Amino acid sequence: MKEYYDSKLNLTMLTDFYELTMANGYFEHGLGEKIGYFDMFYRTIPDKGGFVIMCGVEQVIDYMKKLKFTDEDIAYLRTRGFNEDFLTYLKNFKFECDVWAIPEGTPVFPGEPIIKVRGPMIQAQFLETMVLLIINHQSLIATKANRVVRAAEGRGVMEFGSRRAQSSQAAIFGARAAYIGGCIGTACTIDGRDYGIPALGTMAHSWVQLFDSEYDAFKAYAETYPDNCTLLVDTYNVIKSGIPNAIKVFNEVVVPAGFRPKGIRIDSGDITYLSKKARQMLDEAGFPDCGICASNSLDEYIIRDMLLQGAKVDSFGVGERLITSSSHPVLDGVYKLVAVEEDGKVIPKIKISENVAKITTPCNKEVYRFYDKATGKAEADVLTIVGETIDESKPYLLFDPNYTWKQKEITNYEAKPLLVQIFRHGECIVEERSAKEIQEYCKAQLDTLWDECLRFEHPHQYWVDYSQALYTEKYRLLKEFSSKV
Repeated sequence: MKEYYDSKLNLTMLTDFYELTMANGYFEHGLGEKIGYFDMFYRTIPDKGGFVIMCGVEQVIDYMKKLKFTDEDIAYLRTRGFNEDFLTYLKNFKFECDVWAIPEGTPVFPGEPIIKVRGPMIQAQFLETMVLLIINHQSLIATKANRVVRAAEGRGVMEFGSRRAQSSQAAIFGARAAYIGGCIGTACTIDGRDYGIPALGTMAHSWVQLFDSEYDAFKAYAETYPDNCTLLVDTYNVIKSGIPNAIKVFNEVVVPAGFRPKGIRIDSGDITYLSKKARQMLDEAGFPDCGICASNSLDEYIIRDMLLQGAKVDSFGVGERLITSSSHPVLDGVYKLVAVEEDGKVIPKIKISENVAKITTPCNKEVYRFYDKATGKAEADVLTIVGETIDESKPYLLFDPNYTWKQKEITNYEAKPLLVQIFRHGECIVEERSAKEIQEYCKAQLDTLWDECLRFEHPHQYWVDYSQALYTEKYRLLKEFSSKV
């Protein structure tokens, strides 16, 4: 796992200040070692889509492994008035939590715990900011990338967003997330070095401008890279000069060297029209195998419309609208207390709100995904209280926890738990997976979803239901607290 932060930037202190004020309060009132359970979940699917792709777990693991308060941290906190006993506790801090996560690359749905933390309240509470920062960002970008990839209908999509990302870390981890979401590579070279993601790119317009003529620029590039020659043809005029000069160089340099041209890239203008003309010109010149790449502020809707209009594009470079998820730039993941332990017994906790969407689901929970054995397709997710068992030999009644009359009995199913333990008593117990392995896993998991879940507009709403025991416990608590106010 690579570290991209200057040593003076202490990630342990990348936290909301109230995490420290609460920690100090827990410590002073003897609650710091009380065991709490926290869930991370999100409420709304970006772009009104059908799902979110879980992403960022490896970076969460890296963060938790390195939790430590330095002398510099302690010195700063002393200036903020924290007492010395608490500062001594922080100086001797040792991570001791149990942590579970749904594996990266898994499609996940609103309301279900995608990360679960059990541990001393000071520690479990303290994780909130960074867990949300990492998972919200990478899951958002992986999801957006997958939408773009699906719009491309099998054509390669390259992530080109580094220069428009909102920080160096957003560029690095956004490229990683985009690759997991299905991109074939990235322009971000550091991801090639550190994550094995194909680093891709050829030339900018400045290359063409630097030479006395477009032809000279193309010729020089072809002489340097005859085996991988892709030329940017829109610096001056795609039809009148760019493609004719590219064809001339292909014939004079690339083919005599024993290679075939890889492609051309169009970065401006009406790309649908230009790609059709380019395809005709390349075919007539004897280069039907020369690919056409399109770039320039693309997203899933523009790509879909281009293809509907017959664009002759073989691959896409997608930048700013992917790396920032500009159409929906926030995933609203939250981190909430759902239970505590008292004398070894798990006591559920609930947050109640007049905004029904903000009422939390209590208890230490498991997430099961129900698969139809005949089709292999995911039918629903069910949240249960840890310790419940599901008898796959018997029919299971699914019901909507908000509209309980919406019910469906399923048979011939397999129920798989989704949460995987990644830390036990503060020690990481899982092996790191490569970005390529996670990408392949993601593709396989998406194949378990029905096509109706993949629509851009009005996708099928995937069922996320409660077990009867969880439903009963949640509404018992709602009734109990409602009677007190």
